[in-house]
Amino acid sequence: MKNILDENNLKAVSGHYNLGNFLYDGNTAELIASIEAAKTLKSEFLTVPWVDEPFRKSLEDYKKIASRLNEAAKMCTDSGLKLAYHNHDFEFQKHDGVTGYEILLNETDKNLVCFELDLYWVVRSGNDPLQLFKENPGRFKMWHVKDMDKQNQALNTEVGSGLIDFKPFFAAAKQAGMVHFFVEQENNFAVNSFQSIKTSCDFISKKLL
Repeated sequence: MKNILDENNLKAVSGHYNLGNFLYDGNTAELIASIEAAKTLKSEFLTVPWVDEPFRKSLEDYKKIASRLNEAAKMCTDSGLKLAYHNHDFEFQKHDGVTGYEILLNETDKNLVCFELDLYWVVRSGNDPLQLFKENPGRFKMWHVKDMDKQNQALNTEVGSGLIDFKPFFAAAKQAGMVHFFVEQENNFAVNSFQSIKTSCDFISKKLL
């Protein structure tokens, strides 16, 4: 992987690493392996992309995850990496009036744990990224930028073609703390994936940056 990146003059500033075993039972084997992989790629961030459904059913589950994220972040810091957490929409479900995302934000060390905010999933969940930026300045070091189809909100579309107005988000990038963003589209390509990502990148370059 590193050789392919080097040959194409590319850098993986971050990567998604499944840390399920560590998050759920504290087994550090896959975390150690993930740290080594991220170091080999010379990445800046190691990002946790997902929490399996059985392990996120209550506030206590999220408190446990937050505690484990703090532990992982310390190990990453010791290895010259930064830890980030990537959201979907399930983190915004309420448990006794509190969302899982609130627990993750409030009970992780803001100096060690940062967040890769998927703007599509925040909007899809009915929440406002600008409010998150205001309440938690500097914590959203990375973003996933993907748009929402106008006809079917479960589908993506090319950035600038859908329901999400990204201009206010990019205007607040400094408050959010954003240093990297990733253009993403998982489905519903107008022509093909390569053309779609080019369309999105062109829109962002011309209209948002």
